[in-house]
Amino acid sequence: MTDKETIPGKVIEALPNLEFKVELGDRTVRCYLSGKMRLHRIKVLIGDRVSIVFPPGSSVGRIVRRD
Repeated sequence: MTDKETIPGKVIEALPNLEFKVELGDRTVRCYLSGKMRLHRIKVLIGDRVSIVFPPGSSVGRIVRRD
């Protein structure tokens, strides 16, 4: 896995192109599914708990794990 800090969140809405709105406690952010999750066809549904990493200089997160 990555050595970057992961942030837990909860999926609240599914968007087109495997993007999601994720609630991080006090705010919501737009996130996309990581390549490994697409490759292994891991499904993410509304209500799932996920771990998010933010790439440097970006406000859009990347979902790296479904908890």
